[in-house]
Amino acid sequence: MKKDIHPEYFEEANVTCACGAEYKMGSTSESGSIAICSACHPFFTGQQKFVDTEGRVDRFRRRYEKAN
Repeated sequence: MKKDIHPEYFEEANVTCACGAEYKMGSTSESGSIAICSACHPFFTGQQKFVDTEGRVDRFRRRYEKAN
């Protein structure tokens, strides 16, 4: 391999989830953030979260009615 062309690798990089969970993993950046992790993902927790207050179908119908 060529020298001095590869990025620095951090063995203990901090990764923070939007829910507040923190993880240590290897990465080419010292820190990072993610939107969802195994601590808050509905597949792993068994709890469903609804963030959308107005349904997509209702929003589409309202927009389509304005076009006609």
